[in-house]
Amino acid sequence: MQKSIAVWLLACCALVFAMVVVGGVTRLTESGLSIVEWQPIVGTMPPLSQKDWDELFEKYHQSPQYKKVNLGMSLDEFKGIFWWEYFHRLLGRVIGLAFFIPFLYFMAKKAIDRPLGLRLTGIFILGGLQGAMGWYMVKSGLVDNPHVSQYRLTAHLGLAFIIYATMFWVALELLSPTRASHGNIRLRRIRRFSVIITTLIFIMILSGGFVAGIRAGLAYNTFPLMNGHFIPPEIFILEPWYRNFFDNMATVQFDHRMIAWTLAILIPIFWYKSRGLPLSGPARFSCSLLLVMLAIQISLGISTLLLVVPLPLAAAHQAGAVLLFTAALWVNHQLRRQ
Repeated sequence: MQKSIAVWLLACCALVFAMVVVGGVTRLTESGLSIVEWQPIVGTMPPLSQKDWDELFEKYHQSPQYKKVNLGMSLDEFKGIFWWEYFHRLLGRVIGLAFFIPFLYFMAKKAIDRPLGLRLTGIFILGGLQGAMGWYMVKSGLVDNPHVSQYRLTAHLGLAFIIYATMFWVALELLSPTRASHGNIRLRRIRRFSVIITTLIFIMILSGGFVAGIRAGLAYNTFPLMNGHFIPPEIFILEPWYRNFFDNMATVQFDHRMIAWTLAILIPIFWYKSRGLPLSGPARFSCSLLLVMLAIQISLGISTLLLVVPLPLAAAHQAGAVLLFTAALWVNHQLRRQ
């Protein structure tokens, strides 16, 4: 039964992965503000008649995005952005059901002990908070500014990754429990190294949220320099100075690049150090996979930047972030099993 629970959690991880990618597309297509109400139950049904479409479109006419960005948009154009946001919200509801119904089943079968039950309950609560955070984010773009807050967007993205990481880790523990042994000093050091790398990847993901939130990817579309500068001169033009880290395109993109450069140095060093340790086959493979995923993700990031954020590449870059994070989590788990 433990294996069945792990498979269920991994399936939920796959759904969250899809949710992150669809959320990225929703953001890139400016679709997130097309539905101006949050109706967790009633909103499950899509518009089925012309009257339904007319009512939704009329509500959208009252939004800042329509008035300031999409004035004169046709109904067919509205449908194009509506379906992305609808599918994003529907997928969130599907994830909730895909988690909750099997959870009740396994509880009824008494297959979940108290510690595991508490962790799974915590994940379910986080999922509920994520739904509320999503609407809190959307609300920020329905008042005056026709764009969602980059702070709320990044919080929404970060919480999705936390939920994903928690489910993935619990699944790994069910499939291959970590051992109590702490290993020798070299093994302890590389375990700490893997934690640092995973933390940096998570920070880079959050910085990517700010890049998306203020559309920093549409500026400085050159590499490796930023319009001829390693450090762009506009990096501290806002006052007070700390606003630059969240509101300044130059600073936000520079920070994202610097974290990527740091990982481009640290992960190959980590991989090289791992080769000198007597690791198991899966552990050694996970370290190599992390290196490969880093190369793919950096390539996707550079291509997305140089081509000025085309939708397919940008979506692949968002998916790559999840896969790189997954590889780092797997490395951490494997090293704890040595």
